[in-house]
Amino acid sequence: MPSRTNTAPVRAAARSSVAIAALADAALILTFAAIGRDAHQRGDVIAGVLLTAWPFLAGAALAWLGLRVWRAPLRVWPAGVSVWIGAVALGMLLRALTGQTVVVPFVIVALLSLGVFLLGYRLIVAGFRRLAGRRQRR
Repeated sequence: MPSRTNTAPVRAAARSSVAIAALADAALILTFAAIGRDAHQRGDVIAGVLLTAWPFLAGAALAWLGLRVWRAPLRVWPAGVSVWIGAVALGMLLRALTGQTVVVPFVIVALLSLGVFLLGYRLIVAGFRRLAGRRQRR
């Protein structure tokens, strides 16, 4: 008879990493929008940040849902790359469809900035996990 183990801690940890990754993605996209708004000195800070961020947030959310990122949300590949490309590609498409500015320099800045943000923290997590794995093997 197979032994039964309590998988509740594993599920709780998995739910926790999903929540952390989703919140981190949203916070970093909002940070990107806030930095951009600040650099261009546009008024109405909160509404302006949300106006700038919503297409990218929607693009990231669609990537999360469409590609089931919640299965391994902190992995660089495929989760991080999917969220990054989804945020930028779908975000730019939504900006264009709603009459917001989509120019090549902005696309490049968004691609680079969101790449650093959305992949960067996942790379840091991967590095810490690798170190922890090495320490456990000793």
